[in-house]
Amino acid sequence: MRAVEVRATPRYAALTILLVLFATGWAANHFAALLPALADTRGLSRAVLNGAFGIYALGLLPGLLGGGSLSDRLGRRPVVLCGALIAALGNVIMLAQPDQTGIYLGRLILGVGVGLTVSAGTVWTAEVHGEGGAIAAGVALTAGFALGPLFSGLTSQAMREAVVVPFVVTVVLSAATALAASRLRVAPHHSTAAISTTAVDDGGRGTSQTLKSALPMAVWVFSSASVAMVTMAARIGERYSGPWVPGIAAAVTLGSGAVIQLVARRMNAGPQAGVVGATLAAIGFLLAAAGGPAPSMALFLLTAVLLGFGYGLCLRDGLNDVEAMAPAEIRGTLTGLFYIGAYLGFALPVALVVIRPFAGVTAPLLTLAGLAATSAVFRVVHITADRRPSEAVAA
Repeated sequence: MRAVEVRATPRYAALTILLVLFATGWAANHFAALLPALADTRGLSRAVLNGAFGIYALGLLPGLLGGGSLSDRLGRRPVVLCGALIAALGNVIMLAQPDQTGIYLGRLILGVGVGLTVSAGTVWTAEVHGEGGAIAAGVALTAGFALGPLFSGLTSQAMREAVVVPFVVTVVLSAATALAASRLRVAPHHSTAAISTTAVDDGGRGTSQTLKSALPMAVWVFSSASVAMVTMAARIGERYSGPWVPGIAAAVTLGSGAVIQLVARRMNAGPQAGVVGATLAAIGFLLAAAGGPAPSMALFLLTAVLLGFGYGLCLRDGLNDVEAMAPAEIRGTLTGLFYIGAYLGFALPVALVVIRPFAGVTAPLLTLAGLAATSAVFRVVHITADRRPSEAVAA
């Protein structure tokens, strides 16, 4: 039986796509809070579960790049729908076979699905929503990232043996939102294309200018978030235990990121938001360094909020750059490249563990603080240089 298509208004269509992105963020991140429960109930070692994050990245990176470029050629909807269903399949595999093989295979497939949906879905939202659509996509994704592990952590804490419940919920959520999006029939919002064309034609911008502006922001997106959610959470985990620890860590960090993006949108913040974001990331890294190997809960929460703010503002500013500058015909590809730069930050906690025996706890975080502050200065210089040609034309 053929599905009935709904001729949707741009507002309704954008909301539906945002729900798909929310469900995708939930599907991607809810696993983080299940690590203690899986270790206890399934007999999986911490090393095996940590390896699942690396496997996820192997699927995610080609998914991001492939999803963006495929959506430029085939259209946004088919790529988003395939990605959402593939992400659901990954969680189904982990639910059906919760051993090392099943977890690794499921996480690999999940990574591919998330990459496809995130890159194509962000651009689809921008085209349907109009100006600010990519930023709205970032907020929806962040909300899913935050609430998924919070729900999973609290559920597995209350029902230690019922780790199947979070998997069932995320599969149903992914399938339901994909079904809703499959029925959409809506024309792209014209203003988005106009913005991109104007930016490219008037400013001489294109691929290199877009990446030059967006990638320095991408670096601090998940670098900030992962230090709070993984590194800091592990350090307080030496005194506090249970699935609620990673769940709360993710909720506070990513929840702060979602809130600050909404605040920046209400204030109509310009490119200076990226300067503030990188600066807050630098301050967060300094606090993480000050906390040492055993930070207090109060310091952890403050650091998580500041790093969450840095995550949110850098994500917002980078996506805004891609939306405004990228040529329409390769916007999906450049969005994928931006997210690849962002997701590389998830390697940071692993790197900090590897270098800890000879670099210690404090020095690497101080180095990160210095690099983030340098990015803030670079952003100021970039904004100033970008304004001069416009002011000259106006004169």
